[in-house]
Amino acid sequence: MSNVSTRLILDGAGDLTVHSYQDVEAIIERNKKLQGEPQTSDWGRHVASIPLNIINQWLNEEWARDNASLRFGSKEFDALIAKKLRDPEWKFLRTDK
Repeated sequence: MSNVSTRLILDGAGDLTVHSYQDVEAIIERNKKLQGEPQTSDWGRHVASIPLNIINQWLNEEWARDNASLRFGSKEFDALIAKKLRDPEWKFLRTDK
């Protein structure tokens, strides 16, 4: 899995900015490879591999929509992930067909 690098910037006004970087190429390439492999069962099948920076992006988008109660790993978060993975824009994250 790709490493995530984080850079913290504190400006003169005391505001903190956090930049996260992740090389996601290996994750995306692995997803493509897995899309071509059959899965033997619907139980416990591998649906997607999502880079951490994309998860952070989705959380930040929800928080910007005033959904500040959304938390990683909650049922509401799981529903958001399922919705995103049904969206054709994010199909490259899926490992199934």
